[in-house]
Amino acid sequence: MPAQQILPSLPSTLESVYCNFCPGYCCYRLKGSTLLLDATDINRLARHFNITDGEVRNRYIEGKNTFKTREDGSCILLSNERMCKRCSVHLARPAQCRLFPYDLPCPYLRSDALLTQIQPRVERAVLQKIA
Repeated sequence: MPAQQILPSLPSTLESVYCNFCPGYCCYRLKGSTLLLDATDINRLARHFNITDGEVRNRYIEGKNTFKTREDGSCILLSNERMCKRCSVHLARPAQCRLFPYDLPCPYLRSDALLTQIQPRVERAVLQKIA
């Protein structure tokens, strides 16, 4: 069933509650997208891991401003141990992650095209862990 038919009029307040049960759709990099990290984000992660900012950059950051990803495009800090609440650094997550979807309806719940791209990746990651 298309996403628009599943959630035709779900208010954004209920969509934000759905985030608590979401498998992390927004944690998969789509072509052309970038998660922008700043110095504050990097420092927050360093304190979370009790390592230096430089170590955070070496272990988790690609280029100057985005997380490394796995082969399937998922964030390197996304846990495959569970189906929801998969962010392993939720309390230390970057500002862009904290603010998404920017007081707008969740694009993953409203777009069949996005769900078609992301859902198979989520299922493969979680099923690989189970097998």
